[in-house]
Amino acid sequence: MKRNIVIAAVTAAALIGGGTATALATTGDDQGSARQAATTQLSNDDVRDDRDDDGGRDDDAEKTVSADVTASEAIASALKHTSGTVVSAELDDEDDGDKVVWKVDVLSGDNTWHSVSVDPAGGKVLGAHTEDEDDTAQVRAALKGSSVTAEEAAKAAAGKGVVTSVDLDEDGKDKSWEAETRKSGGAEQDWKIGLTSGKVTADRADAQDDDADDADDQD
Repeated sequence: MKRNIVIAAVTAAALIGGGTATALATTGDDQGSARQAATTQLSNDDVRDDRDDDGGRDDDAEKTVSADVTASEAIASALKHTSGTVVSAELDDEDDGDKVVWKVDVLSGDNTWHSVSVDPAGGKVLGAHTEDEDDTAQVRAALKGSSVTAEEAAKAAAGKGVVTSVDLDEDGKDKSWEAETRKSGGAEQDWKIGLTSGKVTADRADAQDDDADDADDQD
């Protein structure tokens, strides 16, 4: 599920060990969680592929920041600030500005939605505000009986690359966590993480959609 926020496309390339991407899935307590250093390239959807008539790229097309805080660490930081259930976390530009932050959506016990902004460099909570969402009951139903949290899903997906988002997919028959990862060179991959098993599998449906889009572009 993608929250009701306009999200700019995010690409990340890890700069660990001379440009080699390293991402480790961990188990156990928080002290064993992997730390990933990444250079995150944020592209505005409206200008990402647009070029000026003279062949130059629009000045607003790309913004680059350093992200040292992983998705699971951002979630943990948000929960220390605002208690509840994390439903999504993603790297996002703050109000379409130059600053990129982790945006973590937390559903509190009284069914209030909170959007918590976390600094991707140090993990500090930069602020929080409430939001109106119309799918609270649907989210609660999807999470009923779930034993895998968003933080645990992010840790599991970290074995596949640098996690740039983790989100609850409460639509359809097969409900799950969805995660997006990036590897060195900007290669993007989407994954599904079981709500009870924690098993990570490739999002085949998403891959098929991408293949169809590529075929259309070539026509």
